[in-house]
Amino acid sequence: MKKIFFLLSLLFIFACKEQKTKESNLSSFQGKEIEVSNANGFSITNYDDYKIITVNNPWPKAEKKFTYVLSRKGTQLPTDLAYDQKVTIPVKKIVVTSTTHIPSLESLKVENTLVGFPNTKYVSSKNTRALIDAGQVKELGKNESINTEVLLDIQPDVVIGFAVESGNKTFETIKKSGIPVIYNGDWTEADPLGKAEWIKFFGAFYDKEDLASTLFNQIKTEYNKAKKLASKSDNQPSVLCGAMYKDVWYLPYGDSWQAKFIDDANANYLYTNTSGNGSISLAFESVLEKSQKADYWIAPGAFTSYDAMMSASEHYNKFEAFQQKKIYSFAGVTGETGGALYYELAPNRPDLVLKDLIKIFHPEVLPNYETTFFKPLE
Repeated sequence: MKKIFFLLSLLFIFACKEQKTKESNLSSFQGKEIEVSNANGFSITNYDDYKIITVNNPWPKAEKKFTYVLSRKGTQLPTDLAYDQKVTIPVKKIVVTSTTHIPSLESLKVENTLVGFPNTKYVSSKNTRALIDAGQVKELGKNESINTEVLLDIQPDVVIGFAVESGNKTFETIKKSGIPVIYNGDWTEADPLGKAEWIKFFGAFYDKEDLASTLFNQIKTEYNKAKKLASKSDNQPSVLCGAMYKDVWYLPYGDSWQAKFIDDANANYLYTNTSGNGSISLAFESVLEKSQKADYWIAPGAFTSYDAMMSASEHYNKFEAFQQKKIYSFAGVTGETGGALYYELAPNRPDLVLKDLIKIFHPEVLPNYETTFFKPLE
């Protein structure tokens, strides 16, 4: 009887251990998804020893999602795990390809890991410019045709790229060399806070998800506070955007990122009912008929002065916003090498963009606020 009792006890112990192992494996398999509240383009799931990032919209009308595995050195991944690229984390050396990626690195305090960038002259940030000037960030040529020889020489752990469509031959060459290329689709987000939330994407590469979430929540809180403040104004001014290029007027669609800012600033974008990708292309006469009496005109292309606009086309003078000097542009706020700060920082700091527009449309709401991007035309 003692032997039987002993054997039964052993079987019970082994059964309990096996059950715990199964539960542990199940827990690991299920993973923990990081909260993504505003962005539609990506998701992050944390497992015990690795993470999975899924990029849903790397470019408009993409036919597939991309799955990326981020794992620590020596991690054994499940044999049936399917993925497009694998990156060893935390990342020590990184190449990014858009100026919109740089503020995320700086906010996470990891800009020193940046070792290469295409078209470094467009970088506005003083911190990253100092790294470029010190030779720590190599010039990689153009984004469409990155200098692969220089890239292979610096051997980054990962290249964060973006594409307007599939079939980037340069990225394929880089991947064949053994350097993983990860697509970032922050630019496809239409919601301002959705763009900003991609800081969580970068946080995953450095094991800084908590910091990334904290930073995003701070931006979201400031954005919503400003939006609520603007909503209290009874005045809702009408707004025109864009400018002409070779007799064609280009302005943002009503469901675009830019239009969302105007709406949240409690103003009436005159083309808010339009829908589509990219910019609307209209004849001058059409814009004049609809927008001649617009209260404000923002983002008039690359223009920074009324004289420059008149030199380009005397037709601009027919708009009341021009006559009353109510045009505001972000083109004049640049880094030391000429890169527009708006194109770099605005997607990451939508709270600052919104406050700029509220200051313009409802100056009484933010009486002591100084705009970051938008300035009156000279």
